[in-house]
Amino acid sequence: MSITYQQAGVDIAAGNNLVNRIKKIAPATHSSQVLGGIGGFGALFELPIQQYQNPVLVSTTDGVGTKLKLALKLERYDTIGIDLVAMCVNDLIVCGAKPLFFLDYYATGHLEVDIAEKIIQGIANGCYEAGCALIGGETAEMPGVYQAKDFDLAGFSVGIVEKNHIIDGHLVKPGDALIGMASSGIHSNGYSLVRHILEVNQISLNTQLNQQELADILIKPTRIYVNALLTLLAKINIHAAAHITGGGLIENLPRVMPAHTQAILHRSCWEVPEIFHWIQSHSKITDQELFKTFNCGIGFVVCVAAQDADATLTILKEAGETAWIIGEIEQSDQPEPRVII
Repeated sequence: MSITYQQAGVDIAAGNNLVNRIKKIAPATHSSQVLGGIGGFGALFELPIQQYQNPVLVSTTDGVGTKLKLALKLERYDTIGIDLVAMCVNDLIVCGAKPLFFLDYYATGHLEVDIAEKIIQGIANGCYEAGCALIGGETAEMPGVYQAKDFDLAGFSVGIVEKNHIIDGHLVKPGDALIGMASSGIHSNGYSLVRHILEVNQISLNTQLNQQELADILIKPTRIYVNALLTLLAKINIHAAAHITGGGLIENLPRVMPAHTQAILHRSCWEVPEIFHWIQSHSKITDQELFKTFNCGIGFVVCVAAQDADATLTILKEAGETAWIIGEIEQSDQPEPRVII
């Protein structure tokens, strides 16, 4: 008696069906630099080296953590791909790099083509917003590793920056202003704690918070800051930038600060969204833990000279961002950079 691959849990026909659907989605993100189409063994991208004197490639990779479990619970798959792209391209722009292309890895226990298509459409939407091409990826059906409809997502992105325009934090100095850009919500970090709060307190996702369902607040995708930052980079000398992900403001800002400096943040300078107060009230975590776990309303920070702060706010506002001066850089007697809130 023969046993087929499909009987073992892997449906090759479904995989081929998905590839054919992706072939209709990805081209909307492509430019003339993309050579070839989806489905080959490798993706080809022609570098725009004629636009640069000394181009440097920057690469990032990330996932969206246990926010995937929320998407699965809600059966809402159309935005989780935006989260995936955002987590990668927002890291690229920290260095001043323009995103060029993106690849994804989607793994599941059982391939549901309609679900996968929604996820990948979200990835394409994120790529389109970030101005990068979705040029390839991998779909893996792995029964026994993932159960039922469980799935995982990972992404990989490459960007390009002129070598002498790399933002690496070496220009940061005492007196610099810190400009915070509003997040769209929790983004893609801290969901293990959020899900634990929901489970322990038996809270329904239909619960209303500020006239919105908790489900809508929690599933809202990560904001993509690429276009606003590229606009800002063309006009302002940015001393440093930080994408506020896992570790919050407390751990991400020091990653781009030199020794013997400290970031002084003023909580009264920006509005902390209600969802973060809700999390704290239901978990009883300290302020320190809250600001070390979540973005608390600030998804991205740029450090600029004090005299450029007002112009930076104006440019970001014109680019569609909500931003505030949230603090400043000071000299510190400690060698390790730190954040004081």
